[in-house]
Amino acid sequence: MSMFCQITGLGVSVPENTVSNFDLEKIMDTSDEWISTRTGIKNRRILRDDENISEYACVAARKAIEEAQIPLSKITHLLVATCSPETLSPSVSCIIAQKLGLSEYSGLQLISNSNSSLVCFDFNAACSGFVYGLELARAFLALDDNAVVLLVTAESLSRRMNFQDRTTSVLFGDGAGAVVIQKNGEALFDIIDVSLGADGDYKDLIRIGGGTDKKVRVGDRISEDFFLTMQGKEVFKCAVRGMVQESLKLLEKNNLSVQDVDLFLAHQANLRIIEAVGERLAIPKEKVFTNLEKYGNTSASSIVLAMAEAREQGLLKKGQKTLLTAFGAGLTWGSALIS
Repeated sequence: MSMFCQITGLGVSVPENTVSNFDLEKIMDTSDEWISTRTGIKNRRILRDDENISEYACVAARKAIEEAQIPLSKITHLLVATCSPETLSPSVSCIIAQKLGLSEYSGLQLISNSNSSLVCFDFNAACSGFVYGLELARAFLALDDNAVVLLVTAESLSRRMNFQDRTTSVLFGDGAGAVVIQKNGEALFDIIDVSLGADGDYKDLIRIGGGTDKKVRVGDRISEDFFLTMQGKEVFKCAVRGMVQESLKLLEKNNLSVQDVDLFLAHQANLRIIEAVGERLAIPKEKVFTNLEKYGNTSASSIVLAMAEAREQGLLKKGQKTLLTAFGAGLTWGSALIS
């Protein structure tokens, strides 16, 4: 059953360091023409060596909180979508909570005399993270009408790129986004419904190593499987099929057709994928928003970055029906409808 929640604040933040296709020409066998024609990407934002993505996540979070006009003490849940965390433990969500000052309202020293508490955790749905996060937020709000969810996306995939592999390393950039989700707030957008899917049978199509599947000793060399690998042709087919099917399922569930969609925001992975999904859904090109030429594939952050820019350009407006869809490693996929 659908349950309406509101996005009441939105913020994004990306590293200042811009790496263009021409910059990549200097360090690998590629060219601006090769990258542009195959992906639609011209630039991407990359963390500098002395930066971490939580810094940018906090900037995005503060923007969202400010727009939502809520005090920090009202936040009950801090959820972080990431497949590239700074550390496996502590979670990025706890790192962000500390940097934002949320610990002041939920620390152990206050438990005995405080009615408030804070839930923090990271989750990994890869590039589908934001859409999955919308559903998680709806679940928490179904349990507690007074919950206030801060959903953050924080991706630094440049730290897991093998820059000797031109087929993958040219695709990804770093970035962060955040939305505040609640009930009974001043809505920027209503979340009408969400539909999700996954299939572990295709788990090997996109992989990032570095977990505990291999024993590592001090002094061991990093192997190639530490970095992101992807089987591009198969990913393309699965991505298009997954996003199209989930989008149609979501529209049908809500008694809507493709003609009812005012704006289409897909995960900004590859221009060819976005165009293929739009064509199969029969969505007019003027309703399809893209900005991956500026940022590349920022994984879970890409839809939030697209929402912020489309809103800034006056293309994303309250009251219109906007279809969001994403696809990522796992394999995971999902669609959401906001208005």
